[in-house]
Amino acid sequence: MLLSAATHAYLTSPLGILALHGTEAGLVAVQFLDAPQPETPAAEVPECLREACRQLRAYFQRELRDFNLTYDVQQGTEFQRQVWATLLGIGFGRTASYLDLARQLGNPGAVRAVGAANGQNPLGLVWPCHRIIGASGQLTGYAGGLWRKKWLLEFEQPTAQASLW
Repeated sequence: MLLSAATHAYLTSPLGILALHGTEAGLVAVQFLDAPQPETPAAEVPECLREACRQLRAYFQRELRDFNLTYDVQQGTEFQRQVWATLLGIGFGRTASYLDLARQLGNPGAVRAVGAANGQNPLGLVWPCHRIIGASGQLTGYAGGLWRKKWLLEFEQPTAQASLW
């Protein structure tokens, strides 16, 4: 089987530059960059990433809560993929704990494995691992940095959206 070559685009967000990677089959990864990178001009965004760019812009403008994209994620173990799929059930403005996810997967002893899977999530903003918190409610690891996790959780709070939703 011949795989499509991945392409990329850079998008400016309130949290810094996002690097989007994709193929003709779908979105492969979304990563936060800490190094400066110019935004890809709209006319130069590869066709396979245009919808992802549009939806991410709409999300940050509070016009979109749930992403509806095609994905081409080929990495991850079966367990990681199960964890990532479970993240999609955590709605905008809501949180769950690592223990909640482990229980939902039928394995309450897998809390650390759930955390490790979250850390490997290639679509960390789109597949909302920022909505996962510690059992006591504290913020715990986030590949994009805890400051970004805090920002995203505050951004998604209903009180912040009251005039828009």
